[in-house]
Amino acid sequence: MADELNRQGPPDRLLQRAAAGLAFITAEVLDERTGGVYGRRVALLVGSGNNGADALLAGIRLRRRGVLIDALLVSGTAYEPGVRKLRAAGGRVISAVDTEAAGWAVSSADLVLDGIVGENGVGPLKGRAAELIAEIPAATTVIAVDLPSGIDPDSGEITGTHVTADITVTFSAAKGCALFPPGAHAIGALRMVDVGLPPVEGEVIARRLGDADIAARWPVPQRAAHKYTRGVLGVVAGSDAYPGAAVLAVLGAVQSGVAGITRFVGPAGVTAHVLAAVPEAVPGIGQVQAWLLGSGVENDGEQDRAIDTALSSGLPCVVDAGALEACVRRRLDGDRPASADRVLLTPHAGEMARIMRWLGHDVPRAEIEARPRYYGLEIAKALDVTVLVKGAATLIARPDGLVASQAEAPAWLATAGAGDVLAGIAGALMAAGLGAFDAGEMAAFIHGRAAAVAHKAQSGGPITASAVAHGTPRAIGELLSAAGVRDR
Repeated sequence: MADELNRQGPPDRLLQRAAAGLAFITAEVLDERTGGVYGRRVALLVGSGNNGADALLAGIRLRRRGVLIDALLVSGTAYEPGVRKLRAAGGRVISAVDTEAAGWAVSSADLVLDGIVGENGVGPLKGRAAELIAEIPAATTVIAVDLPSGIDPDSGEITGTHVTADITVTFSAAKGCALFPPGAHAIGALRMVDVGLPPVEGEVIARRLGDADIAARWPVPQRAAHKYTRGVLGVVAGSDAYPGAAVLAVLGAVQSGVAGITRFVGPAGVTAHVLAAVPEAVPGIGQVQAWLLGSGVENDGEQDRAIDTALSSGLPCVVDAGALEACVRRRLDGDRPASADRVLLTPHAGEMARIMRWLGHDVPRAEIEARPRYYGLEIAKALDVTVLVKGAATLIARPDGLVASQAEAPAWLATAGAGDVLAGIAGALMAAGLGAFDAGEMAAFIHGRAAAVAHKAQSGGPITASAVAHGTPRAIGELLSAAGVRDR
């Protein structure tokens, strides 16, 4: 547990609150996954800090319910009152250096409780701790106390051996690693235990909006609204090689129902594709409140000029794919007519690697994927823009250091064209008047929910980007209805 527990009153009282919640969740999971609690076996991986103390005290409570407890002292020392009381309750306490006994305890457990390292732990697991993690059978349920050991608590970065949890039980507030990949992928399901701590004070480094937050911010039209007052989005997208990107970007914008009009600018052949698929789109240049630029664009003189004009206008812009270089070059040259909250870049890891090269740094894609928060912030600060880092957990970074995270989507969303739909939704939100940070976070949320709608419609099967776009109205409707939001 966090060190602030010890500053809020008698440490044992707060540790006991945390342990009670941890034991309750552990028993619940045991029952769900093994069909019972009594007679089941749990291995505690116990470090020397507060997370190890939580594990020991939870083990005592589980022992009283008939669970067989093996506590493995990974660091040699541990919370002494917990060790003593666990022994008195009939639990076994084993030194991790006793390789035979410790190995048997881990391999035979129905559930493993990870309390090796707390929030002050730095770097990967090593030595006997790393060996024990490797001995956990793949089918065994793992619950992490506060955070999986071996993961950086703030950034979510992973540099070596670490715990991959099925469930992480945290206290007071989630750590950054619960929101930032790649660490977020090792968290599993996040469960919160309220131990009575006051709200966390200090600088907020991350946020994740939930259903009520998104619904409250969603631009619902006023009764007196018409299509022009709701916002007009201009889309410069597609090419003869990638006409589908234009179709999907426009479809995402239109299906979001946010902007009143979506205008499309592109080659004649691509325009025909767009109008055939989305008859609501309006072809040609006209007055707009925001731009979506670059999805599927490939070195077309007319489109390049349209992109340059849009970037020079000072209007809000979502900048994707084929427009990224033009935007980066302009901002590096000092041509910055729009502030960070009016420019949203939407790169994936490969495009971020290219942007870093344009910034003068040769960074491989694998390094970007290992540290997406870091490089998202680096690009945001260097260019004074907001950056939406696409991935299984989507990050939205702004230059002042605040990062938002959204992870609503099923894994099936990793499919061609999904990013074009996302860009369309974000562009529509910016045309409706939202800033880049809010628009990026809200678009990522609804994009993920729409993917879940499409996934459910396929009985849990694969989805396409088109299906995600068509699932967007239902995802928005369900969100607003659940929050009690009505037409205004």
